[in-house]
Amino acid sequence: MRNDSATASDVLALTGGPANITQVTHCLTRLRLTLTDPAAVDEESLRALPGVLGVIGAGTPSLQVVLGPGVVDTVTAEVERQLAAAARAGGVRAEAGAIGEERGSEATPRGGAVLRRVANVFVPLIPALIGCGVIAGINGLLVNAGWLPGLTPALAAIASGFMALIAVFVGYQTAKEFGGTPILGGAVAAVVVYPGVAKVTAFGVHLSPGQGGVLGALAAALLATRVEKWCRGRLPGALDVLLTPTVTVLVAGLATLYGLMYAAGAVATAIGTGANWLLTTTGAFAGLLLGGLFLPLVMLGLHQALIPIHTTLIEQQGYTVLLPLLAMAGAGQVGGALAVYVRLRHDTTLRTTIRSALPAGLLGVGEPLIYGVSLPLGRPFITACVGGSAGGAFVGFFAMLGEKVGATAIGPSGWALFPLLTGNQGPAPAIAIYAGGLLTAYATGFAATLAFGFPRGTTPSAAGRTPGDLA
Repeated sequence: MRNDSATASDVLALTGGPANITQVTHCLTRLRLTLTDPAAVDEESLRALPGVLGVIGAGTPSLQVVLGPGVVDTVTAEVERQLAAAARAGGVRAEAGAIGEERGSEATPRGGAVLRRVANVFVPLIPALIGCGVIAGINGLLVNAGWLPGLTPALAAIASGFMALIAVFVGYQTAKEFGGTPILGGAVAAVVVYPGVAKVTAFGVHLSPGQGGVLGALAAALLATRVEKWCRGRLPGALDVLLTPTVTVLVAGLATLYGLMYAAGAVATAIGTGANWLLTTTGAFAGLLLGGLFLPLVMLGLHQALIPIHTTLIEQQGYTVLLPLLAMAGAGQVGGALAVYVRLRHDTTLRTTIRSALPAGLLGVGEPLIYGVSLPLGRPFITACVGGSAGGAFVGFFAMLGEKVGATAIGPSGWALFPLLTGNQGPAPAIAIYAGGLLTAYATGFAATLAFGFPRGTTPSAAGRTPGDLA
């Protein structure tokens, strides 16, 4: 029987104790911890904990513990409860979920750490993106069918409200993640969507409300955080309360209006144009690459850094054409896992793992299969990527023919993406093409794993194997 309280206690103990944790968050499958001393983590013992599917970011201040869907919610809540109890006892410097002042003094991150920080900005927004996207999909079906005409305007308002103000939420989360005052980040980012910006002229043209979208909001809040930190270190306490927020909002706000919105708008337009060109011109090849490389990104925890691109495409076109291609990676993994299940039929432990992880895999949550099955075995991880490439090429090929498939929201994939599908020809062709891509990825991942996922001479029994035995 699962004991989430014990799991939380063990995780805290093996990550240096409550005093070593400055922030706790989670996404669909991962517990995310910000650490004061990364060296205090006992990575080997943490990986060996029952229920822990993987560990990402060991040796860095941003640690991710892969627990799987459902489990991560309850374990995170228990970690926060235990941290709060320790805080009341005087054992930690920061409450669970809060950012201590030391966050603002961290060295500027580089490389993959930057992507993880950007991902941390958007991960908390995913539930709202999913919920509003599903409502938008339902509303679209009702409108097309001509049903409930009195209700559809209300559903449209509910689905669109969050997206209309997403820049504010991005600004708030950006400042929170990078050590600024969250409400100041939100205040500056609100400039991006304020209707009155239409009266402002920058570079000889009038700005448009929402110009630059989430990219502009991200840049604005980052600048606001920089300005705020500069002020905090130079103004005496009596003036700090009055001048720091004023200077922060004024300087970052003017820079947003007279530079960042224009620049971010140009970048956002280039992203949309580039994505359309990529699929129209090299759709099959692009799908092959994207579908094949996405699993390694998931394994490294960097896939969430693509959220700004998806969100930008949704703002521009109403859907992101990249998500259905990337979703094929999970389908290839499902096919590969089924092949392992068939081939290693006497390994009851592994087959039990596959049976428990497969429903999540079919719904697009790939980490349980990655860390529980394909990655420890080695070769099946590669052949699963081959399956993802095949599915991506299938969907990309139809994009070259003028049939684009997109998702109106981000978060789900696999079967869970069906309610969110649409395209330039409407939802019905998009659903059919996406289903064909899934079947192609399942079949290719299964066949490639059977043919190449096991060393020559491997017997159907893998009892006693260790991770990497099939590599």
